[in-house]
Amino acid sequence: MPRLFVAVWPPESVVDKLAGLARPAAPGVSWTKPHRLHITLRFLGECDQDETCSTLESTTFPAAQVTLGPAPERLGRGVLMLPAEGVDELAASVIEPTRFIGDPPPDHPFVGHLTVARFRRRPPQVDWPRLHEAFDVTQISLVESAPWGEYVDVATFPLK
Repeated sequence: MPRLFVAVWPPESVVDKLAGLARPAAPGVSWTKPHRLHITLRFLGECDQDETCSTLESTTFPAAQVTLGPAPERLGRGVLMLPAEGVDELAASVIEPTRFIGDPPPDHPFVGHLTVARFRRRPPQVDWPRLHEAFDVTQISLVESAPWGEYVDVATFPLK
């Protein structure tokens, strides 16, 4: 079974701006490639793709506007992320109908974010400029984390 998640892809203009920010080489740091930058609304893990698509097709999703920034923050032990405000209600609209599909939803509150790097020991020391990027979400995507490490859109669902 495929490993799936539901995500918001930022527009190309936002990805280009993020890709232009400093990404210094540092031991143990893996910077997120620009084409992989996304906001995960719900990680599903290994699950039935048809059941997931059917569930998402029958769900109405609220409009959302994302605001990224203003500065990278540490999330957990090994993630450097940009906060993504404005997607909590959208994430809840995905989590509830998919509650019994794939892995159970986390038992902690949703934290909207866009992962910019992963690290093993210490977070990278990057003096990023303050960033304030906002964009309207027009659709969400069901994405497969392919075995070769890339993300592949399986289906998209418009916001109503």
